[in-house]
Amino acid sequence: MTTQVERSTVTTSSPALTARLVVAAMLLCCVSYVINAMDRQVFPSLLVGIDKHYGFGLQQGGLLATIFTLGLGACGFFAGGFVQRFGRKRTMLVGIAIYSIFTILTGFALGFGDMFVYRALSGAGEALQNAALFTAVGAYFAANRAMAIGTLNFAYGTGSFFGPLFGTQIAAATGSWQLPFYVYGVLGLVFTVLIALIVPTAFTECEDREAVHATSGVKSVWNRNVALCVVAAAVVGVSMYGYIGLYPTYLRTELGYSVQTAGVMASMFGLGALVGIPAGWIGDRVSQRWVIIVSFLCAMVVGYSLFHGFPSPLAQGVLSFLQGAVASGFLFVNVYALIQRSAPPQAVATASGLYVTALYLPAALAGYLFASLSKAYGWGNAASIQLVAVVVVGIIAMLFYDERAARRSSS
Repeated sequence: MTTQVERSTVTTSSPALTARLVVAAMLLCCVSYVINAMDRQVFPSLLVGIDKHYGFGLQQGGLLATIFTLGLGACGFFAGGFVQRFGRKRTMLVGIAIYSIFTILTGFALGFGDMFVYRALSGAGEALQNAALFTAVGAYFAANRAMAIGTLNFAYGTGSFFGPLFGTQIAAATGSWQLPFYVYGVLGLVFTVLIALIVPTAFTECEDREAVHATSGVKSVWNRNVALCVVAAAVVGVSMYGYIGLYPTYLRTELGYSVQTAGVMASMFGLGALVGIPAGWIGDRVSQRWVIIVSFLCAMVVGYSLFHGFPSPLAQGVLSFLQGAVASGFLFVNVYALIQRSAPPQAVATASGLYVTALYLPAALAGYLFASLSKAYGWGNAASIQLVAVVVVGIIAMLFYDERAARRSSS
């Protein structure tokens, strides 16, 4: 049952928003997610310099590179409750403000302990924004839910591309690894104000329009299909963030790349994530379960190739792009849309929170795990375990998914 806040903010009886206002609202939300991705992705690209500055080891650096996902995962489920209680727009604004402030504080860290806290709490803010933003957009554009989520992922890909690229250039030009964190954090605060002033609640609080044409008898968010999506999301988190957390370190320490070149290679992941829109378009029109299964198979091939015998910048750039296309473009988008469709309309916020927790809580230790495996068995064998073998679990989960029970719009 919806809460009182949700009832008070549903806008189906309000006059329809103009196309211009919808575009402006969606654009601002997307740009705020660009800044989110820039904050998130710049840290691994600067990790070698950060490690040198503080004297961190590989495992400490790997943990810090992905520990923001601990905040994301731990707060993900509760973020769904915040959305239901306080509304999507308010939750989104609070989330952006929190991660922006703690991104700025990252540059002021005195050592491992307080940096650990700042990175984890920035993830908590991201969890609030993520659950609120994806619930709002998924509900407003429900008939094309996966494509709408893919549009947000396009924004994430843009930030993932420019975040490391600009961040490493700023650091190289100024000699300060701290400055990119200050710049990105301030940008986030600016967009908090812009969204508060411009984005209408009629956009963010719209009820799930797919409910009118729902073809499923799903009554509760606690069902088998949601559980299987949770497993698939966890697999994406462990594999994708193992790569994200330590890929630039691999390029610099194993392949001898410069900080700028490693930043460009890491940015190619973000460029690959731009395929989120066509990936979502496909997921809205064919069997989403099989889109995910095929994407998992492709992820295994790409994950293996990244760390086995392709040392040239051209090859690494192409493979990093493909990793972004498969992991972020296809898997993140379609698993997110599928878990929303596996829940009843009134529980989409809860499903979104579950997805955030399932994806990011395991991802919190993905960098540490990958560092430990690479230290014990070498980079290639570590990739074979974390980016290949683990993915099989996701394929098995999707093979048991009952697509007849998924909520799809007939319009």
